[in-house]
Amino acid sequence: MDAEPPRRGDRQEQCAACHTPDSTYLWSNERWRLKSPPAPSGLPVVVILEPRAHLDLGDLSTMHAAELGVLTVRLERAIRSLESVAQVHVNRWGDGTAHLQQWFLARPHGYLQLRGPFMTMWDEILPPVEEHEWQMNLEYIAAWLSDD
Repeated sequence: MDAEPPRRGDRQEQCAACHTPDSTYLWSNERWRLKSPPAPSGLPVVVILEPRAHLDLGDLSTMHAAELGVLTVRLERAIRSLESVAQVHVNRWGDGTAHLQQWFLARPHGYLQLRGPFMTMWDEILPPVEEHEWQMNLEYIAAWLSDD
């Protein structure tokens, strides 16, 4: 293709993240929000960190970038501390949306076949985690972030 297709939310007024209320997020503060997909998947945890402002990775101020680093480490520690989790993959794909989304995907303990970049495909193949376990994992992560 000669030209890249537009990404979802290239214009702030059309950005879904910018118009989503805090009540749909697991956790938020004055500059960041954390959400999860609407239903359990094959991984024990999948969460997405977004800046509150309409920014992409290269648009982050020094302050936002520093906070992203700290939040990334805090989220990785929180997720990895779950008994069912062996490792945490942290990803950012820039093709889908113009609003930065940093994904955290938990590899279940003992599932060595899920190591590496194909874990996102396995997430769709594995049977979903039990709803109760999924909800407890999300509540635990939100509480970890809220504990300043």
